[in-house]
Amino acid sequence: MAQLWGGRFTKETDKLVYNFNASISFDKCFYEQDIRGSIAHVTMLAKQGILTEKEKEEIIEGLESIRRDVDNGTLTITDEYEDIHSFVEANLIDRIGDAGKKLHTGRSRNDQVALDMKLYTRDEVTALDRLLKELLETLLTLMKKHMETYMPGFTHLQKAQPITLAHHMGAYFEMFKRDRQRMKDIYRRMNLCPLGSGALAGTTYPLDREYTAELLGFDGPTLNSMDSVSDRDYLIELLSAMSTVMMHLSRFSEEVIIWNSNEYNFVEIDDAYSTGSSIMPQKKNPDIAELVRGKAGRVYGALMSLLTTMKGIPLAYNKDMQEDKELVFDAVDTTKGCLALFTGMLKTIKFNKSRMEESAKNGFTNATDAADYLVNHGVPFRDAHGIVGRLVLYCLEKKIALDDMSLEEFKAISPVFEEDIYEAISMRTCVEMRNTIGAPGRAAMEDVIAAEEAYLAAE
Repeated sequence: MAQLWGGRFTKETDKLVYNFNASISFDKCFYEQDIRGSIAHVTMLAKQGILTEKEKEEIIEGLESIRRDVDNGTLTITDEYEDIHSFVEANLIDRIGDAGKKLHTGRSRNDQVALDMKLYTRDEVTALDRLLKELLETLLTLMKKHMETYMPGFTHLQKAQPITLAHHMGAYFEMFKRDRQRMKDIYRRMNLCPLGSGALAGTTYPLDREYTAELLGFDGPTLNSMDSVSDRDYLIELLSAMSTVMMHLSRFSEEVIIWNSNEYNFVEIDDAYSTGSSIMPQKKNPDIAELVRGKAGRVYGALMSLLTTMKGIPLAYNKDMQEDKELVFDAVDTTKGCLALFTGMLKTIKFNKSRMEESAKNGFTNATDAADYLVNHGVPFRDAHGIVGRLVLYCLEKKIALDDMSLEEFKAISPVFEEDIYEAISMRTCVEMRNTIGAPGRAAMEDVIAAEEAYLAAE
């Protein structure tokens, strides 16, 4: 068992205790961040005269050779080591000798792991942002393509008013745009370097923490060494932001699943993102959408678990904090996978435009516009509301849409109706007359699309 702390102990750690305590099985995934941080650390130590230039060069060469060998598979990270830090240091000493023993000067595993986790998180926030941007670009493409694809808008899962598919996609654009903003907020707030905080109280070595932070692309060093080694707020923020992403993906997936049903038939999901039944040959199941919907709970669970872990921990570092890694690693992989797969599904999905428009007509989504027609012809709104209610009841009895009524049938309920009622309640008119900011009319949507294009171009 390769340990960095054996001098104080006279008995070997029990194997079960060692395995329970070890983190190598999961923290090996940020060997690159550990080596990157160590190179910055020894570069600073040499600048401060704590290491010689020769020692710095030997250590950096050794670290880079370890990174290369892990990358190409000639060096394997095994559970012989307690954690990724001991793996790197032990292999460094094996390769360059006594100079490698100076790597840990002025540093604790507490500030080292805090740095590694921040570097990893920063990398993953950037990766999540790229995936969110790709999803937004896909949504914008659909918005441009479907400005005249009419469909019902819903409240309470009941058809309410006609909109366009472009407008519907635009609602999700706003959601995922906010998700990107949250990622950027997390990056900005977390981008302070904990290295040099030591175990909890800094160090007597004359470290230049500002220089180390600069080398690693941070905005500066953290300002309290106790907080530096015990801060996991940025991970809780990331898990919260990813939970919101997953909530948005789950809502979207729910709609795709409904739209894919026989009763709606709004969409056809590409074969690559569907599966069949082992017993029912007619089935084409929306499995990817269902799995994305289901995996939201997995990410929520990671958030609640870390919140619960952190709520009772006194300052400063405690071993409980090791629980952050598996939770965050799994949640990040889950969210990234769901974003990539959902975007792929959305890029290949086919929309049944005629069925969507027919559904809007048959759902009386133009009833409000029929009432507005009467108001525009001098009928008080409350009376107009009652008249259109009678029209709907009549259509339900006849099993027809408002558009299918003859002018005589309209006039039998209210003599105010004239031939222009048909134009007033057409899907196109119902949508195109709504041009306030954020509405589905073409003029309003063109302004929004231009704004969204500018937003993506500026990023």
